[in-house]
Amino acid sequence: MIVALKEEFDIGKIADSGQCFRLKRLEEGRFRAVAGNRWIELQEQPDAWALDCSKEEFDGFWRGYFDLDTDYAAFRAAVPEKDAYLTAATAFGSGIRILRQDPWEMLVTFIISQRKNIPAIRACVETLCRRYGEVLGPEYGFPSAEALAAAGEEGLRACALGYRAGYILAAARLVEAGTLNLAALAELDDEALPETLMTVPGVGVKVASCVALFGYHRIAAFPRDVWINRVVREHYRGRFPLYRYKGFAGVMQQYLFYYARCGEPCPAI
Repeated sequence: MIVALKEEFDIGKIADSGQCFRLKRLEEGRFRAVAGNRWIELQEQPDAWALDCSKEEFDGFWRGYFDLDTDYAAFRAAVPEKDAYLTAATAFGSGIRILRQDPWEMLVTFIISQRKNIPAIRACVETLCRRYGEVLGPEYGFPSAEALAAAGEEGLRACALGYRAGYILAAARLVEAGTLNLAALAELDDEALPETLMTVPGVGVKVASCVALFGYHRIAAFPRDVWINRVVREHYRGRFPLYRYKGFAGVMQQYLFYYARCGEPCPAI
């Protein structure tokens, strides 16, 4: 089916925005997205994207996954002209949307993300899925907590996870035992959610903020990593005006991250 949202829907930009690690470029203008135990291919067209799924599957899952019912043009319009840096970032990042991803997948992938760059994170996640996930045609699903708990720390370390293997094993055992109920955490407010996530071994402020933003779609969350810290330090004198974007600061974070990493000239981090 055809999705005519070219201006505010750009899979390539989303793939490079640091929020997901299983959006793959197959060739120019063609992508494959893997979410949990589903996958879909998208082909760029002049004014739209072609998705290889039925309308029922699109409406039942992918429309929500890609957050297509949210008005991102309105978010970009909230940036005052006097903020030249963020104005440039939102223009450069037009087409980015905050995906509605699975909390378990986000918990594991952002534990993995600590002290790793995006290509390394993708490689670790892919290895983890190939070893412990369910076969899905050309892809592998994201492994369950039970599968990762059964892998043990040695099996997880074999996926190039290093010290993160122990944290992922601990999270898997908490979920497997029911001590950590990720579905129930969705009922928590924006303040209590990251605080609860930080009770999981290996989860600090940044990882908890990322899981809240990308796994629970709490778009008020504003994760800060080395890229965002540099932007805030160099362009906002150390203090980003979060008050201007109350309730959707996480959307601005994505524009800033993508622009710093892929747009403006900056040193490699």
